Amino acid sequence: MKKRYTLYIILLLIAVMSAGDMLGAKPKKQQRSTRVKSSKVVKKKSKAKAKAKTKVVRATVKPTPDPRLNDPDYDPYLQCEDTCDHVHGIDLSRYQGDVFWETVGENTKMAYVYLKATEGGDRIDPKFERNINLAHRYGLKVGSYHFFRPKTPLQKQLENFTAQCLPGEQDLIPMIDVETLGGLQVDQFCDSLLTFLHMVEVAYHQKPLVYTFRNFYNWHLVGKLDDYQLMIALYLEEEPVLADERDITMWQYTGKGRIVGINGYVDKSRFLGRHGLREIRFRH
Repeated sequence: MKKRYTLYIILLLIAVMSAGDMLGAKPKKQQRSTRVKSSKVVKKKSKAKAKAKTKVVRATVKPTPDPRLNDPDYDPYLQCEDTCDHVHGIDLSRYQGDVFWETVGENTKMAYVYLKATEGGDRIDPKFERNINLAHRYGLKVGSYHFFRPKTPLQKQLENFTAQCLPGEQDLIPMIDVETLGGLQVDQFCDSLLTFLHMVEVAYHQKPLVYTFRNFYNWHLVGKLDDYQLMIALYLEEEPVLADERDITMWQYTGKGRIVGINGYVDKSRFLGRHGLREIRFRH
């Protein structure tokens, strides 16, 4: 009896010890998991603090104010046109949003405006119809321009442009905006452009004005456009001079102009030398 009782006690002790080991194993697992989570939380908090510090540092760096703003006579909405007698104008597209044309029309220095009508074979500027109607209403001389896409079928581009640029609504000759090779070789590009310019000339019975940047002309168009008037974009203080020294009719001197009646930036241009509006009037 005593042997059985002793054996029972031994078995009971073994069972209790085994149960204790099993119960002690669970907290260890849970604790490890908690440590991992807590380390992740610490990392996230440290990253958040680093970002916050970065933001604070960035926020404290302020741009240097324009010293001209301290001049009571300085008007940020005027640039060259307030200090010279050249004939000035602007060009607009949908990027300027809804223009307050009555206000623009009151600025007597803005004598003309070129409005984007189309691009490529099927794009129509959504603000074109509104812009051309209101620009006429408030006394500006208006012309329309097409953004040329060299690889798009030329006939399709011509049809797109002529459907919007109606002769009866034009005060100025059409303008073709040339800014990209479109992935073509230079010779192919020039053939495409010259063919399109001729097609526009036939459609409107007068040569179009060609707009491009000085460097683009110097790299790709030297000697190719001798029969066409040019508007050259160069956003520097000096007047543009081309590599072949050919005559320039108009100079787009800024892409960040300001004018009352237009929110945001606007392209501004002016005639060079003795050139004037009479040279780009649309012949009806």
